[in-house]
Amino acid sequence: MTDSKNTTDTGETLPGVDVSDWPEPAYVTHDVPDWLIPSRVYDILKWLGLIVLPALAVFVNTVGPAWGWPHVDAIVITLNALGILAGALIGVSAIKQRLDRAA
Repeated sequence: MTDSKNTTDTGETLPGVDVSDWPEPAYVTHDVPDWLIPSRVYDILKWLGLIVLPALAVFVNTVGPAWGWPHVDAIVITLNALGILAGALIGVSAIKQRLDRAA
């Protein structure tokens, strides 16, 4: 609770502390960016979601049974799910950016 009688900042410091050579305080603002993810992360997720993960899923689905790899179906489903997750993340970010530009 604040003291209603003393509402102004007097600029006083602790007794016995010399602040004459201290630099002026820097006021930092932490603005939230207009997008949810930075552009570099967006580019990486886009590359992963559209190219790498689907291609890797097809590769594992094709080569895995020929080499006798266990759990090929589970691996392919996981890779496809990761691709969808990456696509959803970049889609949400793209929609947010478009809505912010329109406003």
